[in-house]
Amino acid sequence: MHSLAQLDRRFVWHPFTQMQDWGRSEPVVIVEGRGAVLVDAHGRSYLDANASIWTNLHGHRHPRINAAIRRQLNRIAHSSALGLANEPASLLAAELVRVAQPKRSRAKGSDASGVGSRKLEKVFFSDDGSTALEVALKLAWETTRRTRGDKVPRFLGVQGAYHGDTVGAVSLGHIDLFHKAFGGMLFRSDAVMSPYCYRCPFNRAQPERADARTYRRCGWECVGKVEKVWDRARRRGPGYAAFVYEPRMQGAAGMIAQPRGWLERVAGLARSQGALLIADEVMTGFGRTGVGENSGRRGEAPLFASLHEGVIPDFLCVAKGLTGGYLPMAATLTTRSVFDAFLGEYEAFRTFFHGHSFTGNQLGASASLASLELLRDPQGVRRRGELEGVLADALKQLWRFPQVGDIRQEGLVVGVELVRDWKTRAPFDLKERVGFRVCEAMAKRGVLTRPIGSVIVLMPPYCMTSAQVRRCVTALAESVEEVLA
Repeated sequence: MHSLAQLDRRFVWHPFTQMQDWGRSEPVVIVEGRGAVLVDAHGRSYLDANASIWTNLHGHRHPRINAAIRRQLNRIAHSSALGLANEPASLLAAELVRVAQPKRSRAKGSDASGVGSRKLEKVFFSDDGSTALEVALKLAWETTRRTRGDKVPRFLGVQGAYHGDTVGAVSLGHIDLFHKAFGGMLFRSDAVMSPYCYRCPFNRAQPERADARTYRRCGWECVGKVEKVWDRARRRGPGYAAFVYEPRMQGAAGMIAQPRGWLERVAGLARSQGALLIADEVMTGFGRTGVGENSGRRGEAPLFASLHEGVIPDFLCVAKGLTGGYLPMAATLTTRSVFDAFLGEYEAFRTFFHGHSFTGNQLGASASLASLELLRDPQGVRRRGELEGVLADALKQLWRFPQVGDIRQEGLVVGVELVRDWKTRAPFDLKERVGFRVCEAMAKRGVLTRPIGSVIVLMPPYCMTSAQVRRCVTALAESVEEVLA
């Protein structure tokens, strides 16, 4: 066993990891990366098929991001944002506000229902996805108390939601496996049913060899259920302060892709009740869910999943890919009306009493500015669109396996749900570790990813070549055959 692996096993406690299992084999110790390739301590190479847990956009050691960080290092690495401003954070805030605005034609179509009538104008920096949601939660709580007079504002989320691991963010989440151990520490939040077409009780369609969203037969009963929740809330007193959602794709729930139109419908219901919208784009942001239409011209590709359906939230939470996957940094974008609720004379103490030591860090902001430049590049936008097509075409080979029940793709995010038999949709028991066993077999073939239960995730960096994307899918196919045949 490599000496670094021995040190890891002796001293490191890994997140979301069964540490008893961890000690039974030698861990992969990553020592180097370039582009979409990772190299371990033994010199073995792997394709980074989940973008280093959904963070890395442009590949490792990208020369333009590296150069931006080096330039900033020659000036200053960090100074406090408490009472001080800095150059890269100021530039980044302005750029985030700019790219968070929708295309004019799309926003106009949404204004009638109020879904797209907001404008994000202010940016609060923090450290990671959990803290970005915590900021939004606290701001929504206090804004509602000050503007609506609610004594104890309530929050509504979606079943299967995961929004992070701070106490507030966990309270917004609805995955019992992750959160039930901390139940005594949490405040209550309610949840509406997730639009999980593959396992929806209202979907009358028989299983087919395609994404369940494409052949579903229903009457949008899932939206009707959401409407009933709002009606009940209105009858018993003050409604919900905010509706919290992951747009287009629920990540930790198992890469549950929403059917087109769901988000606009449920956001419209929330707006009609005077509730705020909190968009968790920690995973879906920065182009992950697709380039959309008209991607050939500069600036035409929406960088945020909410904008694909013309939904402009009151809070837009981003992290992970913000720096291109280089440094821990997050941001919560919000509106002028929320900001104004915290204005007042000094003695009124209407300050937002929340902060982080590394808020607005210069190195993170510099990396983020370089990443946003790459995302806006027309050639890069076209390349992402082409890669989406290559990935979709490669995934077709998986339908030959009876254990592949559903394949859900949004842009460059894929969830492949493994089942006992596609005709019955019968799931595997978590104790069988099917997802982990398939991913272990993929690692032997030089492809690294991490499952969510029995769902295999593929989320390639944007720099992957077509051949590398096909190799990832082929490794998945061979691994399914090895483990489940």
